[in-house]
Formats: sequence, structure tokens, C-alpha cells
Amino acid sequence: MPRSVNHVASRAKRKRILKLTRGYFGARKNVWTVAKNTWEKGLTYAYRDRRNKKRTFRALWIQRINAAARLEGLSYSQLMGKLHKAGIEINRKVLADLAMNNPEAFKAVVDKVK
Repeated sequence: MPRSVNHVASRAKRKRILKLTRGYFGARKNVWTVAKNTWEKGLTYAYRDRRNKKRTFRALWIQRINAAARLEGLSYSQLMGKLHKAGIEINRKVLADLAMNNPEAFKAVVDKVK
């Protein structure tokens, strides 16, 4: 009895991954083994960077809060310490948004803790 291979399924699998690697440079887009390896490594980068994105945004918020706080005569750490001591629970994302888009509201928050 001849060996049975499901060529339809294996070809479809290859085609699916090659479709996902369209736009890559050189052999990464059309050579099966290279494309598969590149695609798999891309998935690990995506997993890693979904976590790194959170770090990057937190760092950006801290920089924005620090810049706005220094205009009010406080450092970032002094401001966060006073907010905590005053019992004002406002997260960095919202504080940074206030600092950028609504400076008078940020000033009101700072005046509240001073």
C-alpha cells in the first residue's frame, strides 16, 4: 500500500505562513524554512514587546509628570510622595494626561497637596 501524505493540508500550512511573511526582506519572505523561522521569532518578539510596551509608557508618563511638576516647583518624587500622603489616589496615566492636556487641572492637584 502506498504511503499516504496529506499534501493539501501541509501545502495550506506553508502557504498560510508564507502569506504572513509577505513584505519581509530577501529569503525571509519566500524560502519556507527561513520564513518559518523568521515568523516564529517574530512571535517571541511580539510576546516580549507586549510587556515592554507597558514599561515604556510608564516611563513616558513619569517624564511628563516630572516636567510638569518642576514647573510647579516640585520634583516627581516629592509630588508622588505628597499625593500618597494626602490620600489622593490618581494614577500616573491620568496625571500625565492632565499635565499634557489640562495644565490648570494639574496645577489644582499640585496646589491641593502643597
